[in-house]
Amino acid sequence: MRSALVAMSVILVLAGGGCGTNEATNMEGEDRVAIAITWQRLVTDAGETCERCGITGDEFRKAVATLGESLRPLGIDVEASEQTMSPEEFAASTIESNRILIGGRSLEEWLEAQTGESKCESCCDAVGDDVKCRTVSLEGRTYEAIPAELIVRAGFLAASRLLESSETASCCPGVGEPGGCCPGGGAVDDDGGASCCPGEGGVEEAVGKPGEGIE
Repeated sequence: MRSALVAMSVILVLAGGGCGTNEATNMEGEDRVAIAITWQRLVTDAGETCERCGITGDEFRKAVATLGESLRPLGIDVEASEQTMSPEEFAASTIESNRILIGGRSLEEWLEAQTGESKCESCCDAVGDDVKCRTVSLEGRTYEAIPAELIVRAGFLAASRLLESSETASCCPGVGEPGGCCPGGGAVDDDGGASCCPGEGGVEEAVGKPGEGIE
C-alpha cells in the first residue's frame, strides 16, 4: 500500500495548503464534493458471475470502504455503484465486463495501465461459449481480478485532482490572469504566468498526471 499512501499524502498537502476557507475540504461545511465509482460485470440469468468478477467485487467493496473513510474528513464523499451486464450485453462487448470507472475515467486511465483480455473459463461455462474477459496490466504484472490496492490508488489520484480543481475554483478567481491569485497565495505575474498556478509547474506539477509519481 506504499503507493496508495504516497497518493494520499498529495491529497493531505492539497487539503492543508492554499486558502483556509475552502469549503470542499471542510468536514462541517454545507458544500461537499463527491467521486462516483462504478463497477460493472456480467451477471447471468441465474444471478451468477464469473470467478474473477466475484473476487473483484469483494475487492471493490473493500476499496470503497477504505476510500470513504479516508476521504470523508476532506469533504469528499464516495458514491459507489455496481452495474450488471446481461449475457447478451456481455457477448456484444466482453471487455466491458469487470470495468471500473472513477470520476468518469477508467481505472487504467488513472494509473496509466493497459487494458487486455484473457480467456475466462468460468465465463465460458456461464455463457456456453469460449470468451475472453478484461485484464489490467501495470508495472509488469497482469491482473485478472482487480485488487483493492489498485482501486484505492486510482481513487486517491482522482480525489487529488478533485481537490485541486475545487481549490482553484474557490480561491483562484482569474487564475492565470494578471491580478489573479494562486493556491499558495501568490499573485500572478503581469505576463500571466506564475509557478504556483495549476498548469504552470506548481500544483499541477506536484500532483502530476494520472499515474505519475507513483511507485
